[in-house]
Amino acid sequence: MTQTDGYLLDNQQTEAGQRFDAFATLFDPTTFRHIERFGIGSGWRCWEVGAGGTSVVSWLAKKVGPTGRVVATDIDTSWAASAARPPVEIRVHDVGAEEPPGEGFDLVHARLVLVHVPDRERALRSMVKALRPGGRLLVEDADPALQPLLCPDEHGPEQQLANRLRHGFRKLLAGRGADLSYGRKLPRLLREAGLREVEADAYFPVTSTACADLESATVRQIRDQLVTAGIATNEDIDRHLANVASGSMDLATAPMISAWGRK
Repeated sequence: MTQTDGYLLDNQQTEAGQRFDAFATLFDPTTFRHIERFGIGSGWRCWEVGAGGTSVVSWLAKKVGPTGRVVATDIDTSWAASAARPPVEIRVHDVGAEEPPGEGFDLVHARLVLVHVPDRERALRSMVKALRPGGRLLVEDADPALQPLLCPDEHGPEQQLANRLRHGFRKLLAGRGADLSYGRKLPRLLREAGLREVEADAYFPVTSTACADLESATVRQIRDQLVTAGIATNEDIDRHLANVASGSMDLATAPMISAWGRK
């Protein structure tokens, strides 16, 4: 991550933990499937970039065992602190501004991180530098510009309001320097960074309880910014949160594009 004053969705608020839980439900199966394909096992050395919560860190720790190492970094490690026991090491670290926390990693992974980092190019170089020869990099990031709607099936006023707020959210993200079309660039960027055997796929949940949980937590977290920017009124937001809670809408996320390669 980068400095919290530039990051719209910082880790200081209660809703951050709810967002991490929703991300884990939505995206952990995809992340774990890819890492399993790499052959992760005992003794692996892993760097989890922008760890946020504990779900990926704890899973990696079980896979690498007591002879392995998992370095989990973020600019705010408060949510990951509970995982700080061997083989996990938690470090405060800015991937876009600092040198990597070591080299010779078998795996470097970042999920929903680089899209928010101002110096994404430096961050990616740092992650590649940290790999051992033959090591794997897995970068997973959203591409909101590919699918910008919260409700792809916009058939009523509830969905129209939801999509208006989502458009405002994207505007706020872009204003903080987020690249809303970053996900689609990942395969090219990994090749340009010198990685071999580059592949990518995408996961796009269209409706689930976790999508609703994520939307509710996100809107509550950025409520003040939406109002201050004139994107929505408090009444709009209350109405939208009630609509989400009713369970009557099909809520989607932006596609998460996973790209991987070997050094």
